[in-house]
Amino acid sequence: MEIGRIPGVLKFWQDGSMAGGIACLILLTWSIFCVFYCYPAVPCHSEEVSKMIIIMDGQARIKEIKAVQSKLIKEGFTVHISKGVARTIIGVIGDRTRAFRLSIDVMPGVEKVIPILNPFKLASREFKQDSTIIKVGGQAIGGKDVHLMAGPCAVESRTQLLECAFAVKEAGATFLRGGAFKPRTSPYSFQGLAEKGLEYMVEARSETGLLIVTEVMDPRLVPLVAGCADILQIGARNMQNFPLLKEAAAAGKPVLLKRGAAATIEEWLMAAEYMMLEGNHQVILCERGIKTFETYTRNTLDLNAVPVVKRLSHLPVMVDPSHGTGNWWMVSPMSRAAVAVGADGLLIEVHPSPGDALSDGQQSLTPENFQGLVQEVHQVAHAIGRAVNGVRQNWISDAGGLRP
Repeated sequence: MEIGRIPGVLKFWQDGSMAGGIACLILLTWSIFCVFYCYPAVPCHSEEVSKMIIIMDGQARIKEIKAVQSKLIKEGFTVHISKGVARTIIGVIGDRTRAFRLSIDVMPGVEKVIPILNPFKLASREFKQDSTIIKVGGQAIGGKDVHLMAGPCAVESRTQLLECAFAVKEAGATFLRGGAFKPRTSPYSFQGLAEKGLEYMVEARSETGLLIVTEVMDPRLVPLVAGCADILQIGARNMQNFPLLKEAAAAGKPVLLKRGAAATIEEWLMAAEYMMLEGNHQVILCERGIKTFETYTRNTLDLNAVPVVKRLSHLPVMVDPSHGTGNWWMVSPMSRAAVAVGADGLLIEVHPSPGDALSDGQQSLTPENFQGLVQEVHQVAHAIGRAVNGVRQNWISDAGGLRP
């Protein structure tokens, strides 16, 4: 290449400024040197951390399982035991190089060692093949039954909450949902009754027998909310509030984790991983709609997420069609669809008088509409071999359908 044709040098060369051309050439050479030598490409290294599962033989004895566990812990690995119906699986996280040197696969009772490829480990179906069933106050979430968690978006008063609680209980709900602390887009909107709201929910549980699921927004409030709730809810806005996730997990209560409005499925499962890594495996996932270009609905309810998560993870999955659509008249059809694709339960907003609601009245069902939804959902559940837990038996005919 001729020097005079190099961009930047051409002007000086044509103007006859030899010194300027040489100066520009030196600057260009120095730039190339910096790019290729001072800032070399970063080599691609594989992860140093090993994530694998150890599948114990179906006939493995307790002492053999403990021997594997003890060896891994002694070498500094994080170990999680998962006991399935047929065999025990040990999840391992630690240094990759040392993991290969341990030769775990030749230890007595070990059937095989499998690396986990997904970034989420404990939440992965690879780690635990059997679907997780979370037991809460006599109820089992993640099994054959479909559970309904229903109630007002916000606890507004004692009268409102009790009226709603009795209505959803009568219709077939097994959990009472309601917000005592409300994260609102506007600081001028109703923020909830805080501690007084929790007191009303505890009273409603005592009166109806419904279990409580309510949101916690602040790590400092976890002890207070956990002292009242049966299930702690992490809202969409806080899905990646990692200090809150860790604190909620440490409370030892089941946690319902809503998907963030702009979160991918992988990010959602990684948020669950944070809590499971703290030792709390009682995580319930909840799809509540994501933000898309569509403006006709409040969110786009991503029902694709249910079968996808069921394939990737062993955790139970709920669906919130109230927030997923933002329109009360869409809640029932989307509830039917959610159950049809495999959801383990529904979160439904119900208010005695939606027109007077202080929060999300436009997406709240009346008690009468909720009762109709329950009957429709039960028919769908029955068609796929499931049932809505809490539905009165006298609603069901001998043929398995619903009486009018």
